[in-house]
Amino acid sequence: MSAAEGLYRPGTSPLHRLAPQTKLVALVALTFAVVATPREAMWAFGVYALLLASLFALARVPAGWIASRSLVETPFLLLAFAFPFLSGGETLQWGFLELSVEGLWAGWNLIAKATLGVWAALLLAATTPVADLLAGLSRLRCPEILLQITAFAIRYAHLTVAELAQMRRARLARCDDPRFLWQAGALARGLGVVFIRSFERGERVWQAMAARGYTGRLPLDVSPAGASVAQWGAAMAAPAIAASVALWTAVGA
Repeated sequence: MSAAEGLYRPGTSPLHRLAPQTKLVALVALTFAVVATPREAMWAFGVYALLLASLFALARVPAGWIASRSLVETPFLLLAFAFPFLSGGETLQWGFLELSVEGLWAGWNLIAKATLGVWAALLLAATTPVADLLAGLSRLRCPEILLQITAFAIRYAHLTVAELAQMRRARLARCDDPRFLWQAGALARGLGVVFIRSFERGERVWQAMAARGYTGRLPLDVSPAGASVAQWGAAMAAPAIAASVALWTAVGA
């Protein structure tokens, strides 16, 4: 997995040293707390953001790295900004624009929860190697077949992207200009070639695994080890705070 570490940032912070299964459970618990928070409790989302910002600082993850990787949620943000214009019900006037009140709340709800969810996932990815994540999932009794599919998907996704980049450079070297619509056919044929290569590679990998005595279980780069009570307590501290805030907002509502 060393060639496909993805978003992992090596470090020695307390978050890096936590067992991967504790961080996975903490991520799920934190996500549930954020989702369960009423959209009207805007202060609660500010608390969640400060909590995640503190964890990023503890893990020494720079803000620029977070901002650039957060662009993955851009399609959801565009959808959220469209809600005030597409929803019905009561409206309010803002300049020459007529905005739906329900749409504004729906857009805010999507932006806040999607952003916090992306940040929580980035925190996990930045502090946990891919192999450790798979080991943690194995420790949590995740089905073996799902672990194998995930491991192969991560490994060969990077290889496929590298092949696409190589083919693009080859086209550009032959005076290809992707700005013109009539060259979309070359791009489509290139994608077809990559698909066929990936299928054939999968067949060869399976044959090699079978020839080496594959028994339905893949060796992981690290052995899934248990987590101490102290590690579980440290990992669940942030979700516990988030759950308390979510419960407070529910009681207040």
